Amino acid sequence: MSASSRPRILLLSGYDVCSHRRWREQLVASQPEFDWQVLSLPPRHFRWRIRGNALSWLDEPLLRDHWDLLVVTSMVDLATLKGFQPQLAAVPTLLYMHENQFAYPVSAQQHSSIDPQLVNLYSAIAANRVAFNSEWNRRSFLDSVAALLNKLPDAMPVDLVERLRAKSRVLPVPIDDSLFVDRTTPLKRQQPHLLWNHRWEYDKGPDRLFNLLEQLVRRKQPFRLSVVGEQFRARPASFNAVQDAFSEQIEHWGYLDSVADYHRLLASADVVVSTAVHDFQGLAMLEAMASGCLALAPERLAYPEYVPPAQCYPDLEADPETEARAAAEALVAMLRANEQPEPPEAWRLSQLGPQYRELLWEMLAKGF
Repeated sequence: MSASSRPRILLLSGYDVCSHRRWREQLVASQPEFDWQVLSLPPRHFRWRIRGNALSWLDEPLLRDHWDLLVVTSMVDLATLKGFQPQLAAVPTLLYMHENQFAYPVSAQQHSSIDPQLVNLYSAIAANRVAFNSEWNRRSFLDSVAALLNKLPDAMPVDLVERLRAKSRVLPVPIDDSLFVDRTTPLKRQQPHLLWNHRWEYDKGPDRLFNLLEQLVRRKQPFRLSVVGEQFRARPASFNAVQDAFSEQIEHWGYLDSVADYHRLLASADVVVSTAVHDFQGLAMLEAMASGCLALAPERLAYPEYVPPAQCYPDLEADPETEARAAAEALVAMLRANEQPEPPEAWRLSQLGPQYRELLWEMLAKGF
């Protein structure tokens, strides 16, 4: 790297799903002192992507260029990539863990396989630094690696988990400062506008949302409801059940194509709700909280890292009906207690952007 040139960074996104794309676009835009190039693969054929991305990029000319730093997402098979591309073997590499395959809940649609987990593990070993988007993500990965190593028969490296821990840190996906707004109208506490704004998949708990809404009706708690978020060809039947049972309360239903319309919805809702059994950071929750919503989230996953205790309901994942009652009680209590929104200031881009910049320069300076 010459003194007069910007450091050259190659960013690889092996499964460029919406949240990964948002993160990389924001990272590149917020760090203009670096010369970025990006390679990404479309978010389809998950098992082929996570195991085959190094093969998909085998003949990619960009990989033969000179790079000062690699930044790769957790879907990239970094160990294989560096084996296939020996010119990259000594390039300092940051692995960004949006998720880890150890902590995904098992569904009937999944085929049991350790391959995705080993891709994550080998990539973490091959990287110089590993950044996680939440402490829960980091902890669940390290704990799961330790549990896996204890199951394997022999010839395990010494202190591997501690070595991984030593080169890891938490660095969340930032929330754009423009989403932090000062509301001019008070929250509607008598009939709150509830917002459920997650991916329309089973692990986000749509069946648990149905249970919660049923409990609110039983308590004669009026509400309006918006259910938005990224959708896929197949979706859980629970969404149809929610739409049919609570059609009179629905304010908005379905995906919003316009970012501006989505941001207006965030700023008009009163309570953002999570019923998830899986969420590594919770961007949807953070965005709505930044926009002035109260939060209602289970006391599990990454939520306790930024949701105030009074806005968390007990984690009773194994008993959905009881959890729904506890969630309804928590919502009614916080509305009556005049609980106030608490925007996640530490997750602002203006707060986290400098931390990304510092880490990138540190890795470049050390040249590891």
